[in-house]
Amino acid sequence: MNTELGIMEKIVSLCKRRGFIYPSSEIYGGFSGFWNYGHYGSILKENIKCLWKQRFIFDRDDMFVTDTSIISNPKVLESSGHVSNFGNEIFKIQVGTGDEAVTSHLRPETAQGIFADFKNLVDAHHPKLPFGVGQIGKAFRNEISPRDFVFRSREFEQMEVEYFTKEEEWSEHLENWREIMNSFAREVGIEKVHELEVSQDDRAHYSKRTIDFQFDYPFGRGELWGLAYRTDFDLKNHNLDYFDEEAGKRFVPHVVEPSLGVDRTVLAVLLSAYTEDELGGEPRTYLKLNKNIAPVRAAVFPLLKNKPILVKKASEVYENLKLEARSKQLGTIVFDNNGNIGKRYRRQDEIGTPYCITIDFDTLKDDTVTIRDRDTGEQVRVSLKDLVSRITA
Repeated sequence: MNTELGIMEKIVSLCKRRGFIYPSSEIYGGFSGFWNYGHYGSILKENIKCLWKQRFIFDRDDMFVTDTSIISNPKVLESSGHVSNFGNEIFKIQVGTGDEAVTSHLRPETAQGIFADFKNLVDAHHPKLPFGVGQIGKAFRNEISPRDFVFRSREFEQMEVEYFTKEEEWSEHLENWREIMNSFAREVGIEKVHELEVSQDDRAHYSKRTIDFQFDYPFGRGELWGLAYRTDFDLKNHNLDYFDEEAGKRFVPHVVEPSLGVDRTVLAVLLSAYTEDELGGEPRTYLKLNKNIAPVRAAVFPLLKNKPILVKKASEVYENLKLEARSKQLGTIVFDNNGNIGKRYRRQDEIGTPYCITIDFDTLKDDTVTIRDRDTGEQVRVSLKDLVSRITA
């Protein structure tokens, strides 16, 4: 990872220039702590979220998925201890109008929606312990000083699991989720992750053990994700329990919580992928994104944009490749005909596109194309029939 002074400014500039992330309400001077994701940023974020759902939920047989509301009955956050423990950090809102208005809050975490729905899930699905519930959703905290791009903001997105287990088994499940989180970090291209055992004084009020997964940001080492043992704190405070049919008894399950911030994940991915080098004797910047999360898997070009015969052939290749990519879930394929081919390469490098496919006059003769590797700049000719396998490998 490039950690030279000014790397954050370069990332912010690239994100704006290439349509990844913009300041919210920028035409009015922005609004501190709030950010908008542009076209490529939205795709990158969605790819990360989809991969998280696959690895943390759909690959397992003991997981459920949910999507709970951002605003809840005020008793939810009062019972969980958030109102008394976090005070001014939670956004207050008015629900309803006039004398019937009720003061509630924007949720500071997604977890409480899962806990409040625990009885509904058990009644509907009758799961056996251990089991978990995963959710991706927005959360809000009224940070006094939001800073460092999307690292600390007032509106953010979380990918969280609440994993319910018997008290005597929580430790083994925490270790299992710890391995899954480390594996996920490698899969999205975050290589340098450090673990910190959080002291009792620094843990949240609901946690008996917390491991912070930290990353070396340009401004210093900071929290990326968290893995907490929440004990039976939440379900007990909501007066919820579980009936174990095999044991014939009722008790309150304990909870292990792997919590991953989407925005901090995006930032760590971008920082890990940001690369400066020389290619063909000229300096260049590119995002060395893993192709399973890159916003664009491949870009298709005509060699010359003013040659209709090449543009037509390139359009045909693009449409066919897009159809095949969709059926094989390979991600986004784009057609790029803007500027000369050198500028197109540089643009796709900055977007993080792994492959650029060029249609030239030889394509018209033998149905072969040039495919360029983003990281090395190496170009090879391949047959159109082998194109999908080349961008899949």
